[in-house]
Amino acid sequence: MHKSGFVNIVGNPNVGKSTLMNALVGERISIITSKAQTTRHRILGIVNGDDFQIVYSDTPGVLKPNYRLQESMLNFSRSALSDADVLLYVTDVFDSYEKNEDFVEKVKLNSAPLLLIVNKIDLIDEEKLVLLVEKWKELLPRAEIYPVSALEKFNIDALFSRIKDLLPESPPFFDKDQLTDKPARFFVTEIIREKILMNYEKEIPYSVEVEVEQFQEEERLICINAVIYAERDSQKGILIGHGGKSLKKVGTEARKDMEVFFDKKVFLELFVKVEKDWRNKDTKLRGFGYNLD
Repeated sequence: MHKSGFVNIVGNPNVGKSTLMNALVGERISIITSKAQTTRHRILGIVNGDDFQIVYSDTPGVLKPNYRLQESMLNFSRSALSDADVLLYVTDVFDSYEKNEDFVEKVKLNSAPLLLIVNKIDLIDEEKLVLLVEKWKELLPRAEIYPVSALEKFNIDALFSRIKDLLPESPPFFDKDQLTDKPARFFVTEIIREKILMNYEKEIPYSVEVEVEQFQEEERLICINAVIYAERDSQKGILIGHGGKSLKKVGTEARKDMEVFFDKKVFLELFVKVEKDWRNKDTKLRGFGYNLD
């Protein structure tokens, strides 16, 4: 008997969904920073065993959209409710119950097996955790509750085992040696975007998108040209920095991570261009791979 299923991870921004998926997959599939809205796409991470295949799906944090990009991000989260074989709703010890109550209602109405993950329990005492779990039992009575620390990998094995139990009987959906549904270029853009999130403040990380113009792979080397799109000329100046210092730092950090990810030498060239108001332009957003339907 072979079991396979889609295990979709949803929840508010910054509760540790990407950290949880990486812990469950055992590979660094989703980028992680301390900033909200780090994940913009729906990213699959695939775990294979002899008699099972788990297709995890990391989604953007649920938020009320202010522009077209965020509408697309919300679409990715909503789509995860419609095709889940197992649904993981992730919260953490600092998360507010009232945030996005309408989405919690949709989770409540979903018919898939529901596991509620209370993350970051290493940052709270046991008494407070008990009260928190009781509160969530009232809100989502049908959910099985798993307190975890995704960062410390606490209780991840028990969660993984339960997910495996809940999988429906099915042949695999993907080849058994496949780790994700995304192409190599996607991970290049995500690694660069992660370095931008880590190196720049305020609005800059949320106003940029990355596009790979060239990805040429040879036996021992990958040559990559990538463009960072900003919304304004002033942002372009900040991204490049005095004498190109800031951009060089991002490029160096991204290249090092890419060499680990691809297990090859990487030659990376970064350019910055201005694309005014790209976050509200449907044609640009579709070109960047966002779902606007």
